[in-house]
Amino acid sequence: MNFPLILFLLTAFTLCMWLLDVLVLAPGRRRHAAERVKAWERDQTSRGGKVSPQARQQLESSLVRRPAWLDYTAGLFPVLFVVFMVRSFLFEPFKIPSGSMIPTLLVGDLILVNKYSYGVRLPVFDTKIIDVGSPQRGDTVVFRYPMDPSVDYIKRVIGVPGDTITVRRGRVFINGDEAALHDDGEYFDADRGRYMQRYSETIGNVPHKMLIDLQNPAVVPMQRTPETEKYCHYTPTELTCKVPENNYFVMGDNRDNSLDSRAWGFVPEKNLVGRAFFIWMNFNDLQRIGSFR
Repeated sequence: MNFPLILFLLTAFTLCMWLLDVLVLAPGRRRHAAERVKAWERDQTSRGGKVSPQARQQLESSLVRRPAWLDYTAGLFPVLFVVFMVRSFLFEPFKIPSGSMIPTLLVGDLILVNKYSYGVRLPVFDTKIIDVGSPQRGDTVVFRYPMDPSVDYIKRVIGVPGDTITVRRGRVFINGDEAALHDDGEYFDADRGRYMQRYSETIGNVPHKMLIDLQNPAVVPMQRTPETEKYCHYTPTELTCKVPENNYFVMGDNRDNSLDSRAWGFVPEKNLVGRAFFIWMNFNDLQRIGSFR
């Protein structure tokens, strides 16, 4: 389901109803109300009755009141417009569906994504119209999965255009320099039902937590595509990729349980949605609310 398109169509429809009401229907109701009120005043006067200001106001309000069908169309336009603008250009909520970013993000985390970090894009069409910035190493990004753009993924940026990324026995090398790893205690992996070694890793200038079994790291076979054939070299123990222009190499923080660039290649710049930066709710653990990197 293309929710952005549905939201755009609903906003456009309610806008049309709102304009119809403001420009045509509301003035008609006011004219009709004025005529009815004058007729009511004449009738009251001819009967010798007193024209009550309160009664006059109540009658006028009832006559100019928007009908129910307009309340549920034109009346929703301001709300839908605000939601559409915020979601399209500022922030968009996402729910973490899998454990590929454990321990940084857990299943069930509700996160916010900054939509303008990497440029302002036209809603629905996703065409960049203003270039604001680009992903940096270490950023946590949401993007449309290159193999199926209808699905959103979230991973960490490891390599930017021009970088040479090597993954050797679980360790990451960026342009020949190994990403620093430090022991950070154990972490209970509920998916595997056992404790895993947790590490503190620094990608770019961003320190973060990650999980991996360095004694027996997972082997992630890479799919052969024209891009991976051209820019990547793969052996059973090592993967080396030269990140092409306008593309990014991404990996999950749960290294042995993440389907990422090691498997399907690069993320095109056009697939980027935004930078994830804040957990706004986790119904199982309210202490998780807050910013993260």
